[in-house]
Amino acid sequence: MHKQRAIKYNFDEIIPRRQTNSIKWDAGDLLKKFGITERFDEDSIPLFVADMDFGCPQPVLDALKQRVNQKMFGYTTHLTDPEYFEAIQNWFRNRQQWEIKKKEIVYSPGTVFALSAAIKAFTMPGDKVIIQRPVYSPFTRVIEENKRIVANNELINNDGYYTIDFDDLSNKANEPGTKMMFLCSPHNPVGRIWQTDELRRIVEICQSNNIILISDEIHGDLIRNNETFYPVAPISDYPNIIVCTAINKTFNLAGLHCSNIIIRDEELQNTYQNEIGMQFPSPFSISALIAAYKQGEEWLDQLKVYIDENFDFLERFLFENMPKVRFRKPEGTYIGWMDFSAYGLSPKEVHNRIYNKANVVLEDGALFGNKSAHFQRICLPTPRSIIQKAMIRIADQF
Repeated sequence: MHKQRAIKYNFDEIIPRRQTNSIKWDAGDLLKKFGITERFDEDSIPLFVADMDFGCPQPVLDALKQRVNQKMFGYTTHLTDPEYFEAIQNWFRNRQQWEIKKKEIVYSPGTVFALSAAIKAFTMPGDKVIIQRPVYSPFTRVIEENKRIVANNELINNDGYYTIDFDDLSNKANEPGTKMMFLCSPHNPVGRIWQTDELRRIVEICQSNNIILISDEIHGDLIRNNETFYPVAPISDYPNIIVCTAINKTFNLAGLHCSNIIIRDEELQNTYQNEIGMQFPSPFSISALIAAYKQGEEWLDQLKVYIDENFDFLERFLFENMPKVRFRKPEGTYIGWMDFSAYGLSPKEVHNRIYNKANVVLEDGALFGNKSAHFQRICLPTPRSIIQKAMIRIADQF
């Protein structure tokens, strides 16, 4: 068998992204409209959105070029392509020791879309959905936009290491009208990888209260090299578990809108499928997924080393230049969670110094929960020179 030539990827390369329809680099007016920042110009350094400033794996680029050369982009279906499903199954078997059956895989154009659809399919207006703040803000949005109620099981902050308040979780799960739980695993933004004992307790609480557990595991491939990620589905045979997976975070393919939702219970899947109707990936999504999962491992392994080094840089920079910032290197994700509370400044002033004076765009902690107003979220999948420039600017303001 012909062996693929090894490729050495250069993650230090600066790939210009302005004027490419990038929400990260081009959507300043939109960011101002939504209150993310008051300032956005050609000198701004955006580190707020969870996508990468790295080129995608070469096999993915080659597959997309091959698709372009077919010259037609009509309606497509992945359902007749066994390679699509085999690529997903083999990836999770090899990387996470998780056996997924073909019949359990449901395509979705996005993870947030999938969460919203699940709410509509399995709950009624006025029902409660458990989340664990500080957490990815669309969790709150899709619950409230669908006229459901947030039941917040606040995580416990132990000097930057977050744990679950299981007594509170049990109480929330036992409340009348609680029908669903969103689990973020690894957790965005605090970076925890939930261990098997924690996952078992979560599942046991959900099972004893007949709660549907939806686990967002789209950051599951992006973990530190000394860590192990544990998917929740193999932990238990509880049928009411739905898992969200995606190529978008792992391979920087968010613009292709390709998530795959794993639903092993047939009745649950039928109800979900009826809610979302016919959803099919684009021809580019099909080609990209197959190439990424079959040939993207080399790129990912190199990427993880680079991101680990970015976190090492950030940790060292804060220690040497901004020691009042509390920061703990995350176990998973490429997201940093920085606590500025020791400066004694208001959250508004922290924001002003970073966004308006330093001209660096992060994400305010208040977006993730009202107990996190002094925090800032920073996304680090970008060339180190950009991170260094941004952090020097921020340090100059403190």
